Amino acid sequence: MTEVDNQGLRTRAVLRSVLLVVAVAAVLYVAYLLRRPLGWLVIAAFVALALSAPVGLLARRMRRGAAIAVVYLAVITLPMLLGALILPKLVREAAAFATDVPRYVSDAHDALRGSELFQQVDDEFDIGARLSELAEQAPSRIGDAAGVLSSIGLGVVNSLFAIFTILILSAFMVANGPRWTRAALGLVPEDHRDRTERALERIATAVSGYVRAQLTIALIAATAGYAVMTILGVPFREPLALLIAFASLIPVIGSALWGITIGLVTLVADFPTDTIVWVIWALLYPQFENYVLQPQLQKRAVQIEPFVIIVAVLFGGTLLGIVGALLAIPAAAAIQIVIGEWWAWRRELHEPPPEAPPDPPPAAQPEPAPAG
Repeated sequence: MTEVDNQGLRTRAVLRSVLLVVAVAAVLYVAYLLRRPLGWLVIAAFVALALSAPVGLLARRMRRGAAIAVVYLAVITLPMLLGALILPKLVREAAAFATDVPRYVSDAHDALRGSELFQQVDDEFDIGARLSELAEQAPSRIGDAAGVLSSIGLGVVNSLFAIFTILILSAFMVANGPRWTRAALGLVPEDHRDRTERALERIATAVSGYVRAQLTIALIAATAGYAVMTILGVPFREPLALLIAFASLIPVIGSALWGITIGLVTLVADFPTDTIVWVIWALLYPQFENYVLQPQLQKRAVQIEPFVIIVAVLFGGTLLGIVGALLAIPAAAAIQIVIGEWWAWRRELHEPPPEAPPDPPPAAQPEPAPAG
């Protein structure tokens, strides 16, 4: 091979490397530009996997299209019914709370007045007078709050559009999922088809089981929290119970979110009794949830090591925020299933074929009888 040929080969290799780098950069840039719809597609796939189980149950008794319509109608109407039941009471309690803020501040100031440290801080910074002044202005701030709420109306509309789009995409996935799965399996080599189908079924089962377990945990946490708040007489119990339910869907950090938020509300409800009781409850209940409820409800759905769960939630939360934390555990379960199936395939590939059993010895021929 001449020097000119070698130079041409090197030039073509360099060009291929440059083109590969440019193509990868272009794909990453396009993915960055499409990050929002791609994120919606990921969430829609998760919702479709979660709703495929109830759709499958209803499809045994009715047509699949009707089952999909019933499930999605329930998903859409349930939040609307909760909002219609809670929002009017929330508005009334918010107005009453704003009116009672001066009394709450006065009670808290009287409770802290016996503390020598608070007295020194109050004498130096005049905290009590400042809080009283803010409390007197609280009722007049309701109109300002309404203006703030109206200013974020565009964000609410965008969020509703995103939710509607995700539900539509997931409905198409649920309706066409079996057909798409069969078509995709047809492209898989026949010797890998059974293993791939088994992995997909395990992933769907893990996701639906995870969602079912998390919803059960959220319902238990909200019910127990509402009972405790009712005993303590904490205001805004209904919306705070909803906060507990939604926060409990977030693994690891959800209990801290609702515990701290409601703890702040108890500061103006009946300080310090309500606050002390609530802090004790917020510390003890997550232990019961993490060590009793979670293992019992998740052990058959998503069998992942606790260390992997924490790491997955941290990574998912860092990449995609709350949505990432919600999707982290089922995504980790799917990755674990895929790796497990791949590892089993590799092990079978390198194992020697079983030895054939030795041939049985030939049967002994009977000796001829001697002639008479």
